[in-house]
Amino acid sequence: MTVEVLLPRLGFAVDDATVSEWFVADGAQVTEGQPLYSLEADKSVNEIESPASGKLRIVARIGEALPVGTLLAVIE
Repeated sequence: MTVEVLLPRLGFAVDDATVSEWFVADGAQVTEGQPLYSLEADKSVNEIESPASGKLRIVARIGEALPVGTLLAVIE
């Protein structure tokens, strides 16, 4: 089963955010609940956990401002 990792809404007025770091390399195995990436929005940095277990395929680049709901990665 494929799970899409989408940029989450971090607050009511937050419409976009930036991936500041991936904690897991592209193609690596991840476990559900494992820290996956950090997200920077409105002067705060949030650590986001993996929503599923499997092989990570990263789509989004570090440092790019993206709107909420953007596909960041896929877990296969």
